[in-house]
Amino acid sequence: LVTIIGIAASIGLLNAFLVREPLPVTPINPTVLVLTAPASAVPTLTPMLPTPTSIPTLTPIPTPDLAVAPEEITPGYYAVVVNTEGFGVTVRGGPSTNNVPLVVAEEGATLFVFGGPAEGNGFLWWQVRLDDGTEGWAAADFLAPAVAPGN
Repeated sequence: LVTIIGIAASIGLLNAFLVREPLPVTPINPTVLVLTAPASAVPTLTPMLPTPTSIPTLTPIPTPDLAVAPEEITPGYYAVVVNTEGFGVTVRGGPSTNNVPLVVAEEGATLFVFGGPAEGNGFLWWQVRLDDGTEGWAAADFLAPAVAPGN
């Protein structure tokens, strides 16, 4: 009975809202706003930009004179194997006596120095390239500055 009374009341309220006349609508006249920038009294000048500087030219790095040995071992120059009492210097895979031995460069052999120095196991090491293309590290105690082969 309560449910039926609730349904009937809901239907009555719904009918009251649906049958009701719409609210009156009054037309609105739109207002048009025109926005303009204020006129400037004095025209502004474009600022003068500084003159651009010229692009610097490349200064080439001089090619080292390999016919003259430097005073000390230097990357980009050559070194000769010395002070090994005829045994030669062991060229290793890294700057340490713990690295793998690659080859033994004979006493008097000329090596191209292209890297280093690095310290390891109490020695100073230089990265070198032998005539056969083998690259590794040799201890500085057994190298002396030299001229390029053929000079």
